[in-house]
Amino acid sequence: MSSPLPAPEDLSRAIKERAQALGFELVGVAPAVAPETFAHFEAWLARCFAGEMTYLERRREAYSHPEHVLPSVRSVVMLGMVYGFSPDDRTRDRSPLSPPPIEGPQRGRIAAYAQGTVDYHDLIRGRLKQLAAAVHALAPEARTRGVVDTAPLLERDFARLAGLGWFGKNTLLINKQLGSGLFLAALLTDLELAPDARHDTSHCGSCTRCLDVCPTGALPEPYQLDATRCISYLTIEHRDRPIAESLRAGVGEWMFGCDLCQTVCPWNTKAPLGTVPELQPDEALTGRSLKEWLQLTPDQFQTQFKGTPLSRPGWSGLLRNACIVAGNLGATETIPELQQLAGHADLVVQESAQWALKQISH
Repeated sequence: MSSPLPAPEDLSRAIKERAQALGFELVGVAPAVAPETFAHFEAWLARCFAGEMTYLERRREAYSHPEHVLPSVRSVVMLGMVYGFSPDDRTRDRSPLSPPPIEGPQRGRIAAYAQGTVDYHDLIRGRLKQLAAAVHALAPEARTRGVVDTAPLLERDFARLAGLGWFGKNTLLINKQLGSGLFLAALLTDLELAPDARHDTSHCGSCTRCLDVCPTGALPEPYQLDATRCISYLTIEHRDRPIAESLRAGVGEWMFGCDLCQTVCPWNTKAPLGTVPELQPDEALTGRSLKEWLQLTPDQFQTQFKGTPLSRPGWSGLLRNACIVAGNLGATETIPELQQLAGHADLVVQESAQWALKQISH
């Protein structure tokens, strides 16, 4: 005969304590209900704002309820892990008209979440397995499933229901103390847990800094993201094809991802940096010059970036991005590399290098 389960309040408390011990700064519990923004999600898809992320449309109905991720689910444990933004980047992006002078060779910028030595999916997935083991120790018959981005779950909805924060005008979840530099994850379970109070208030006020700073117009209105114009989408998800010429200047110096709509946010002014060593900026990555990026071979790419976020766009995507940044920055020191790539067999890299050479010559 199985032992009686602890009370929902005791289960929630024990799970939260274990989650915090595993490095999740935020943890809250939401009931497993239909997400409130599902209709908004459908309208977003109808406007073709998802671009080539066709998997979202294919799994559209699955997003309508977390039961499509875990049958019989009753509770969603929402988790947040901080990666944060460096003070230098925050200062730099809030003063775009007078950026600090660049010393030494030109460098492309990499989004803060991808500056570490591991793919956060792998790291968090391992922590979720440990959290699930703790749940099973408390309730051996329980069913659980950990989620990090890849399952059809509207994480922000459940994060707000779990009291972790509100939706910013840049569409990201914002927490008063920790800002928006957060990885969100979830542990679904068929256990009945004591839910937390939802976060119903918004603290963006009349601020429009995130909308105003976007150089490609990816935020046409508050709470609406046109991914097809977003620098993160263009440099990561828009693979195996050129970036539209009309958007290239807006890419600026962003070689992988973009943080602008977050680093200008007042709620990130004093937000902390993360504490997980593997997610901290790796100088070997952030300090690499454009010239070095443009010298990267497919074999070197595979060896150096397998298992990291930078593997996502592939070698040609990363080289395409580096070419565009070189052209935008007028990086004359990269001309020899660009000239070589301008004759490359990969047509995307070839065209991007030719474009960059024209920009530099002008």
